[in-house]
Amino acid sequence: MHALALYLDTSVIGGYYDAEFMADTRALWRLKEAGVFQFVTSQLVFQEIVRAPEWVRTLMHKTFTLGEVLERTKEVEKLAQAYLAQKVVPLDYEDDARHVAICTIARIEYLVSWNFKHLVNARRESGFNAVNLLQGYPAIRIVTPTFLIHGHDQEKNL
Repeated sequence: MHALALYLDTSVIGGYYDAEFMADTRALWRLKEAGVFQFVTSQLVFQEIVRAPEWVRTLMHKTFTLGEVLERTKEVEKLAQAYLAQKVVPLDYEDDARHVAICTIARIEYLVSWNFKHLVNARRESGFNAVNLLQGYPAIRIVTPTFLIHGHDQEKNL
């Protein structure tokens, strides 16, 4: 069975130690360790994580290999600007648009986040996917770890 690639944003890395999100975030990590999922992230997450506590930065470095870190490219910036031009997210949150653009251009089906305000909600996902369709990119899903772990957690007693 081929592991499904997931793009993790900064909130999921921090969620590993956050009391509110810890249980489901750690269940997602166990599924990765069991070979169900492959984690991918970006240079952008590494830039954002610099401000996080040391234990979060350590987890980041332990979790991702160089080949699992996607780059910000001109194509990413162009797509992110298209999201902003269509007001999918406010201009002040351009990094959220970049996360979606990085994930979309890499053709990763799932962006995983705990950011409900600017990423994980039906209205935003529809907006991102409308722009993707107009720009010739595939649709993506923006989900929480909870969405992904159920169905797998009981099958393998993880």
